Amino acid sequence: MIKRILIKPVITEKSELLSSKVNQYSFVVEKKANKIEIKKAIEKKYGVTVEKVSTMIVPGKSKMRSTRSGHVKGRTSSYKKAIVSVAEGEELNIYGEE
Repeated sequence: MIKRILIKPVITEKSELLSSKVNQYSFVVEKKANKIEIKKAIEKKYGVTVEKVSTMIVPGKSKMRSTRSGHVKGRTSSYKKAIVSVAEGEELNIYGEE
């Protein structure tokens, strides 16, 4: 069974600032993936050399909304996020532009 390690890149103001200033990129990854698997997947997909991988599990948040029938309580799911440091002078082409 092939494990899908990289799910999607995180595109926020903070992640854009990290990518432009410090050459670090953020990804949502499979919860069971370890740092070595994440490093190999990024090197294979984007063709860059990865220097460092930091991972964290982002906990889910409680949400509540009001409807006609009352309040509906729910919870967003938690996910694992990886911040990847790329070698100096290299960059990832996340948006697919040339």
